[in-house]
Amino acid sequence: APDQPSAPPAIASQSGGCGVAGGRMTDTRRRVKVYTLNEDRQWDDRGTGHVSSCYVERLKGMSLLVRAESDGSLLLESKINPNTAYQKQQDTLIVWSEAENYDLALSFQEKAGCDEIWEKICQVQGKDPSVDITQDLVDESEEERFDDMSSPGLELPSCELSRLEEIAELVASSLPSPLRREKLALALENEGYIKKLLEIFHVCEDLENIEGLHHLYEIIKGIFLLNRTALFEVMFSEECIMDVIGCLEYDPSLSQSRKHREFLTKTAKFKEVIPISDPELKQKIHQTYRVQYIQDMVLPTPSVFEENMLSTLHSFIFFNKVEIVGMLQEDEKFLTDLFAQLTDEATDEEKRQELVNFLKEFCAFSQTLQPQNRDAFFKTLSNMGILPALEVILGMDDAQVRSAATDIFSYLVEYNPSMVREFVMQEAQQNDDDILLINLIIEHMICDTDPELGGAVLLMGLLRTLVDPENMLATANKTEKTEFLGFFYKHCMHVLTAPLLANTTEDKPSKDDFQTAQLLALILELLTFCVEHHTYHIKNYIINKDILRRVLVLMASKHAFLALCALRFKRKIIGLKDEFYNRYIMKSFLFEPVVKAFLNNGSRYNLMNSAIIEMFEFIRVEDIKSLTAHVIENYWKALEDVDYVQTFKGLKLRFEQQRERQDNPKLDSMRSILRNHRYRRDARTLEDEEEMWFNTDEDDMEDGEAVVPPSDKPKNDEDIMDPISKFMERKKLKESEEKEVLLKTNLSGRQSPSFKLSFSSGTKSNLTSQSSASNLPGSPGSPGSPGSPGSPGSVSKSTSQTAAITTKGGLVGLVDYPDDDEEDDEDEDKEETLPLSKKAKLESS
Repeated sequence: APDQPSAPPAIASQSGGCGVAGGRMTDTRRRVKVYTLNEDRQWDDRGTGHVSSCYVERLKGMSLLVRAESDGSLLLESKINPNTAYQKQQDTLIVWSEAENYDLALSFQEKAGCDEIWEKICQVQGKDPSVDITQDLVDESEEERFDDMSSPGLELPSCELSRLEEIAELVASSLPSPLRREKLALALENEGYIKKLLEIFHVCEDLENIEGLHHLYEIIKGIFLLNRTALFEVMFSEECIMDVIGCLEYDPSLSQSRKHREFLTKTAKFKEVIPISDPELKQKIHQTYRVQYIQDMVLPTPSVFEENMLSTLHSFIFFNKVEIVGMLQEDEKFLTDLFAQLTDEATDEEKRQELVNFLKEFCAFSQTLQPQNRDAFFKTLSNMGILPALEVILGMDDAQVRSAATDIFSYLVEYNPSMVREFVMQEAQQNDDDILLINLIIEHMICDTDPELGGAVLLMGLLRTLVDPENMLATANKTEKTEFLGFFYKHCMHVLTAPLLANTTEDKPSKDDFQTAQLLALILELLTFCVEHHTYHIKNYIINKDILRRVLVLMASKHAFLALCALRFKRKIIGLKDEFYNRYIMKSFLFEPVVKAFLNNGSRYNLMNSAIIEMFEFIRVEDIKSLTAHVIENYWKALEDVDYVQTFKGLKLRFEQQRERQDNPKLDSMRSILRNHRYRRDARTLEDEEEMWFNTDEDDMEDGEAVVPPSDKPKNDEDIMDPISKFMERKKLKESEEKEVLLKTNLSGRQSPSFKLSFSSGTKSNLTSQSSASNLPGSPGSPGSPGSPGSPGSVSKSTSQTAAITTKGGLVGLVDYPDDDEEDDEDEDKEETLPLSKKAKLESS
């Protein structure tokens, strides 16, 4: 029944299982761990403390109180309810349900303490302390209760071969009823019935009695579904567990029996890499492996009605693992031997591989621990020298050993990145860069042989965690961010960027296969993260090593994802609006690869097109003056015909206004006069609005802002036309006009190496430097010709189209900016009516 509270198995030996830091109190009898059952039906450790029972006025009754061992805080305050079913299991565990979906458990260090508290609970409920459960788990209907009351106990048939079918039917009929299940479990416990059944199992196998073996399968499977810890302890004991597995080999639904025992005894070998002296620990490891095997491989997948009936089995495995980790952790000799052999050069490769695999499994087990226990676990490993050991292992040739060491390293980084950072900074003072732990990790990432780079992706994530300032500590004496980033850029960054620099020595990537592209994309992802989260470290590195120019070579890659990674890297830099970066970009003409990629992309409406336009739109909206001027002065000729978005025309407008202000500073005062004159509508609004204008600094205004506020602009029909209608009119106009391709001049007109921009569809037009024909005065493409589309102050819309920018039917606008359109059209319509100074502003060059 889903409502039945599941109980965790008791911790058989609490001597090492409590895992509490600090000194032990004298009264260990009442020392307990508090567990709660989570939504995944797993037990969560809520802490260790000391339990007592006393009357609590607020709760109006006797209550169980647990105070934390560490600070005395209240871990648990639970009233002993007269109607709550409390269960005592394994002599050291008390389990109950506090609410419908809230199960609690107290795990005692000593049996005596458990007995004392159990007596208090039974005293409140008026029960005999000899019982293991104080109430029925689930209320049943009156008829069922009447039927069950007529027979106080469940009488099992005698355990004989001839009665196996009867026993199987009894078990199957008891499972639907919680009360009958409880009675069946008690009968099985009290009469030692399971051991008798297993004796019959041997008889059936000897006689090859398949029918009897099928009945035994059903019986043992049913006993599992009783979800009872006391029964599991019998079934999983050393003498019984293999016979239980044997019974489960004879599934009636299968034509042939399984060979689980053969696998466990012959195929699965227990490798004792370091001798374990504690027999209890050894037995616990064997038992846990076998029970895990039963859960994963032997038992059939539970049906939707049975999924909650195996929760105690999950709990049994969970608590076993907690105990194993605790017992190994406290065995100092074992761990000392383990690390000594790991780092000893005399250890042969096969032995070292076993040791590393054991350590990896040990760390994986630790993930079941609660946070405070995990802290103690990793502290122990750190004190034993796990990081120097990993450094030695990662430098070895064996790929399997290195892979396991990488997994262990990931556990450490996820647990405590600061611990790893502190170690690598200390070792840098003694070792060369080549053998530093982080550089070994980077090297394994670069040399990952997996075609999908699965290992490289994992390692890149670990590096990202290590260089993330968000998880770095700052104390009064030192700042981890400053120290570690200084170390990383000095000793490690050159190793990380080596593949990138090696592949970008020419105008296009020297290797452009898929695996190389994937690796470079990973490196760029980390560098982009550094640009966003690091400050002067990454800035100095990029500018001094000319990294951005090398990255933009990857824009020519045939792999779109890599070209986009390179673009994203540049976009992140521009997004910082840092003039140091901007001067570097302009000095090296680093928009050239971007414009070239934009034109080569042609009329394709794809992510590359959108991303490049967004970059220029950001420069326009944020009014980055230096980049605006640089783009227009050097690349306007290549971009002027792009009219399916208003981004580039908007950039040109920004540039002209900016230059106008520089050439005519007196216009600023004229603007103020015009603004005040035209804005005044009536005396009522004068005071507030005048105050607003006079308090607004000229520089704070967005460049190109209209003199007349938007609310006062006279609107004509064209101004208020729907943007889509306007677009359709422009489209018809273009389709009716003659299409031709204009030869273009070099993008910048500057003295620079020859640079071709080829359009990738239809008729192609090459942009070559110093074309004598295009530079003749008055020629159509001459920058200074009055009729030139690029002529400053020219408002005419170019009738020429290039195949790179438009298609026959006209390119559907990717992003339309109706506000900008309206402003442009409005300026055209009003040109003749504006004051003289306004005309001068529009026509000045």
